[in-house]
Amino acid sequence: MIGATTWVIADGYIPPASTGPEPAMTSHDSACVLNANDAEAHVEITLYFTDREPVGPYPLTIAPRRAFHQRFNDLEGPEPVPVGVDYCALVRSDVPVVVQHTRLDSRQAENALMTTIAYPA
Repeated sequence: MIGATTWVIADGYIPPASTGPEPAMTSHDSACVLNANDAEAHVEITLYFTDREPVGPYPLTIAPRRAFHQRFNDLEGPEPVPVGVDYCALVRSDVPVVVQHTRLDSRQAENALMTTIAYPA
């Protein structure tokens, strides 16, 4: 099986402003998840903050042999992810998956895109 069942994204931050057409150029963080297995992946994301208790889990279901991109801006329950606030994310799955973190920062017309593999724990 490809991947791990626990991943950490240590640098979460949704920029508070955007430049350009929405939704394509809306500043955001996202978790890009690959489920290369033959079984459905049940994923939970829990967010950790510097000054308050964790929030989550945010449940996701990823079909077998599929890629899935989840913008943190679009996570709603148990509460929306705060904009302009540092956080870390713990991603757990019942089957091994691969997680990559991407941030689009479009606060300026010269956009910045950052991506890195999450830390498999």
